[in-house]
Amino acid sequence: MGFDHTTVMPAEVFAYQNLKPGDICVDGTLGGAGHARATIQAILPDGLFIGIDQDLDAIAHARNVLHPFKQNIILVHDNFSHLSAILDQHDIPRVNAIVLDLGFSFNQITQAHRGFSFNRDEPLDMRMDTRQNMTAEIIVNTFSQQALVDLFFSFGEEKFSRRIAGAIVRERADHPLKTTRQLSQIIVDTVPKAQAAASKIHPATRVFQALRIAVNRELDHLTRFMEQVPDLLTQGGRICIISFHSLEDRIVKQHLKTYETGCTCPKTLPRCVCHKQPVIKSIVKKIITPTPEEIAANPMARSARLRVAERL
Repeated sequence: MGFDHTTVMPAEVFAYQNLKPGDICVDGTLGGAGHARATIQAILPDGLFIGIDQDLDAIAHARNVLHPFKQNIILVHDNFSHLSAILDQHDIPRVNAIVLDLGFSFNQITQAHRGFSFNRDEPLDMRMDTRQNMTAEIIVNTFSQQALVDLFFSFGEEKFSRRIAGAIVRERADHPLKTTRQLSQIIVDTVPKAQAAASKIHPATRVFQALRIAVNRELDHLTRFMEQVPDLLTQGGRICIISFHSLEDRIVKQHLKTYETGCTCPKTLPRCVCHKQPVIKSIVKKIITPTPEEIAANPMARSARLRVAERL
C-alpha cells in the first residue's frame, strides 16, 4: 500500500539522537517511517526499535517497509502518551532515544479521506485513530456557539472565531454540516475578504487546525507525555521533538524548562526546601529549524521546530 509523506529534518533528528549499536529507541509518531529506517540501522545488530502510531495505516505501512528489520522492531497501534505503559508491557525500564514528529502526514491529507483538508470534499471526520468516537462533525453540529468560539480561538488562534462560530450555528440550524467543503465554504464566506486576501494562508486553516487538535486531544496527549519524560529515558538518553505550531512548542518548552531548573520553591524563600534537582538539559538552547533547501523541497516543513534534550 502507498503512504505519501516526506520526513521533516531527517538528518538533524538522526544526528541529535546520538545512537549506538544496542540502543533501545522509540519513534512515538511513526508516520511514514522516514526517521525509523536510519534509526534502526544505527542500533543494529542488537538494538530494539519501538514504533508507535495511532493511525493504523501508518502501522501497516511501517510493517511493510521495515520488514527486513522485523527481528529488531516492535510496532504498536496506540498513542505516544501511553509510552510508559507500553514499555511496562515489554519489561523495558527506560530507553536511549525518543523521537516525536507532531505534524500530521501528507498521506492523511491526500489519501486517508478523513477530512483533514479544506481543499477536498470529504466527511468531517479528522480522527487519526478511527477507533475513537469523537469527530469534527460532532463538534461543529453539537457544540454551543460559545464553545466553538473558545475552541477556534484557543486551538486555532483564529481572530474571527465569533463570526465563524455564529455562521456555523446559523447554517446547521437548516441542515447538519457533513463535509469539509461545506465547512470551508462557510468560513470563506465569513472571513472579511480584505483580511483573507492579505493572509498567506487559506481562511479555513486555523479552524481546521483547531478542530483536528480537539478531535484528537493532541495537546492533552502531549502534556501527558511530557510529564513522563524524565522517567522514560536512561542517563544520557535523548528526546527529539518536532512541533509545528506555538501551542505544541509551548508545552514542550515549558516542561523542558521545568526539568532543567529543578527547584520549584518560590523566589521569596531564603533557601530551597523542595530539594528538586535538574533532571534534563537542553542540547541546543535555540530551536532548530529546517534549512531553506528543505523548505523549498517540502513547503509543509516551513513551520517545523525541533527541540532536543538529554537525561542527566
